[in-house]
Amino acid sequence: MPTLAKEAHLSDIVVTSTRDYLLVYFGVVDCFTEEMMTAIESGLDTTFTFFIRLYEKRGFWLDRKIADIKVKHSIKYNNLKKNYELRLSEQNNKTIVLKDFDEAKELMAEVVALKVTPLHTLKKGVDYKLRMMAELDKIILPFYLHRIFFALSLWDFETDWYSIDFQY
Repeated sequence: MPTLAKEAHLSDIVVTSTRDYLLVYFGVVDCFTEEMMTAIESGLDTTFTFFIRLYEKRGFWLDRKIADIKVKHSIKYNNLKKNYELRLSEQNNKTIVLKDFDEAKELMAEVVALKVTPLHTLKKGVDYKLRMMAELDKIILPFYLHRIFFALSLWDFETDWYSIDFQY
């Protein structure tokens, strides 16, 4: 019987800036179940998608959307080379090759210094809301894996939306 993971959720959310950009950092915890790790180690390509949206809060009016970003992190185990190949869309999908599964899981589950918007698009003294969430992309299994991963839905996840309000 598959083991249920704790509910996946975002943590360690930090909103900051450089001289030119608004940045966000965050991670997803409790997103890897035993079944998911087994599937990854069997060579199944797995993708997490992170959604980040920035709004200008406008009181009685609808909030104005400033940024709508989708970030994808994909992992595939190469059984011949015995390594994990990661692609992070915010790093131009450059392939990162790792031997250590724990290190690969950490990179898969965190967004680091993502440029949300140039600072010149923000107005001093105005309130903003940054919303973010993560999900595991739906996976279509090859026929020969259907029996092994019959409980696939038990390792699908989608976090709640998280919001950070701030004033620039």
